[in-house]
Amino acid sequence: MSESILSVEHLVKRYADATVVSDMSFEIAPGECLGVIGPNGAGKTTTIRMCLGLTVPDEGLVTAFGLHMPRDALAIKTQLGVVSQFDTLDPDFTCAENLLVYGRYFGMKDAQIRERVPALLQFASLTHKANAKPGELSGGMKRRLSLARALVNNPRLLLLDEPTTGLDPQARHLMWERLQLLLAEGKSILLTTHFMDEAERLCNRLLVVDHGRKIAEGAPRDLIAQYLEPDVVEVFGAGALALADSPLKALAARTEVSGETVFFYTLDAKPLLQALAAYPQLRTLHRPANLEDLFLKLTGRQIREEA
Repeated sequence: MSESILSVEHLVKRYADATVVSDMSFEIAPGECLGVIGPNGAGKTTTIRMCLGLTVPDEGLVTAFGLHMPRDALAIKTQLGVVSQFDTLDPDFTCAENLLVYGRYFGMKDAQIRERVPALLQFASLTHKANAKPGELSGGMKRRLSLARALVNNPRLLLLDEPTTGLDPQARHLMWERLQLLLAEGKSILLTTHFMDEAERLCNRLLVVDHGRKIAEGAPRDLIAQYLEPDVVEVFGAGALALADSPLKALAARTEVSGETVFFYTLDAKPLLQALAAYPQLRTLHRPANLEDLFLKLTGRQIREEA
């Protein structure tokens, strides 16, 4: 990129004999949303912690706004906004007070912060909750307050670690709307997420990481076109699994089984759908390939538990 707001070069992080981040490199341009997706334990959160100066890399370099992390950590953090996976709001303060106290950490004067609070609460759709404490808020309200708090210093770059985890669909969509507004204003976002629809909706580019390594990078639709067949036919119901090794397999470029469902990945679904008409007891779903298919192809279908 000709101009980058954040640059990560060949990061490595080890804990004892385990390498949790290995040769990680990427850049973020002004106004860009870069998504990081990968299984649990892939190294996403550790990478963000190194970007924040909370974890010191064993090798590699992080630069932001022309400054070096962690050497220039304080100067960099004045231009960052952070929303972590978990709620870090102060339960003893009201919504407005949470914003006021947080702004003081950046050396902002109370008068300056108070001037920003009404707009931030309005942005988060929390004006009517200005005097409520976090314990009185729903999960979606808490996440929006966390986002508003991350904006109190008017940062150039937001680091969001799974910001919509645990939210219902309505709350997630409202968060997406707010993040899209920030991108339209020219802010940059580094986003980790397990929601593939979120990644496709918000991100200009994606990094797919696994076992601490970057295994793919590109625009969401470009990655889908690069790694996947365009059509997917899902078949499920009594007897569906037997089709995985039946003559129908020849009508697909690739076949996978997950649970009670057979996935046929094909360049042209029409012959397969015609053949499946001979199995009226089965249910089928014909759809275009998506980011979830990409994620599963590159990282596997096996469930992983975090250590």
